[in-house]
Amino acid sequence: MSSYFARGSYLVVLSVGLLALAAVPARAQRAEASFNIGYTASNGITGASTHIIQGQAYTDLDVTSGFAWGFTVGAFLNPHMEVGFLFDHQKSTFEVSSPSPSLKVADLAVYNYHGIFEYNWGAPGGMVRPFAFGGLGATHYAPGDLAITPTIPGRTSIDSATKFSTTWGGGVKVYPGKTVGVRIAGRWTPTYIQSNASGYWCDPWYGCWVVGDAQYSQQFEFTGGVTVRFDD
Repeated sequence: MSSYFARGSYLVVLSVGLLALAAVPARAQRAEASFNIGYTASNGITGASTHIIQGQAYTDLDVTSGFAWGFTVGAFLNPHMEVGFLFDHQKSTFEVSSPSPSLKVADLAVYNYHGIFEYNWGAPGGMVRPFAFGGLGATHYAPGDLAITPTIPGRTSIDSATKFSTTWGGGVKVYPGKTVGVRIAGRWTPTYIQSNASGYWCDPWYGCWVVGDAQYSQQFEFTGGVTVRFDD
């Protein structure tokens, strides 16, 4: 079930990006593409209850930091505004912790798929172009086999999951030549995981409601890479 949902999410985000690119008039279109490598600092979530694994108590599920790579493609709506698609892959692990010492549960691959809107400062074709962007899409968590020995009874792996996420970032593109340049960027991706009940909100007319504490897994990425721009 989760694999079908994951494929569907990828297709929706990719389709939005491609439709946005196709919407740019051919006579006005300028495009660019980049390939980036870097490092992603990540964190996980705190559960609403304690889980016992191998006789130890754990409440936190951690997504560890690690190496990342990805690419972006985009087309300009005008000299400064750009629409595009962002893909990113982070190498990570699942760990549990608190109050017991950290324990590795499984290797983990984290994928980001986002349609993005980007604003570029500076003159078109200029040597230096600062930029900022924001986007909507999905984060997909793909764990490997369980690393716990002995394994959890009845389980040899953890199911993959796809969650809604946004992404926000910025940086600078520097072009020593007309076409090929260097792209340096920072990016923040908060991914909604779940909500834990944290109390009640009461109103004299409408009664009381359970208040949820939203849990997000965060990615803070820093990358550098090569960018190529394509003129009319």
